[in-house]
Amino acid sequence: MPSLPQDPHKFRCPWCMGFEQYIQYHDEEWGVPVYDDQTHFEFLILESAQAGLSWATILKKREGYRKAFADFDYKIVADLPDSYVTELLQDPSIIRNELKIRAAVNNAKRFMEIQSQFGSFSNYIWGFVDGKVIDRQLKSMQNAPATTLESDKLAKDLKKRGLKFLGSTTIYAHMQATGLVNDHLTDCFRYEEVKLLVK
Repeated sequence: MPSLPQDPHKFRCPWCMGFEQYIQYHDEEWGVPVYDDQTHFEFLILESAQAGLSWATILKKREGYRKAFADFDYKIVADLPDSYVTELLQDPSIIRNELKIRAAVNNAKRFMEIQSQFGSFSNYIWGFVDGKVIDRQLKSMQNAPATTLESDKLAKDLKKRGLKFLGSTTIYAHMQATGLVNDHLTDCFRYEEVKLLVK
């Protein structure tokens, strides 16, 4: 992966400064409003795998997950047999946690049930913020919440629908990643850029 030029005049959210892949994720993906179901599913798999771990750890294994889970095609993931789950438990390119792997298969099935009911998963999830990006205008990472009323409500509904490893903290991270919330610091160069990407 090519190195990104470090512009000393560009301020970034400080959480991303650990390594180049993290910076690239911050600069290109984090906080961009997502309306594509496959992208939502990708983040749901990665975030459910993150439970108890750091996002940096998951980001480094992202390509492993991409290969293991059919480029995040939820239709394929929903039909993965037990024998394949057993194979994945030997795959060092992902987190080898059986409950999380089985949760990914289960969540793919539940994901499609939501699609059937709402037309798309995107329609469903954006409904929890009335279709509008929540802009917290954060001045400091210390002011960023770990959960919100919206993430509590969404996590509770997902649990009721049978999805697993998606508690309120994990779901708030999903909302930040997929742009339902703009939690870039107001001084971050991406704060204003992301605002221009809203539908």
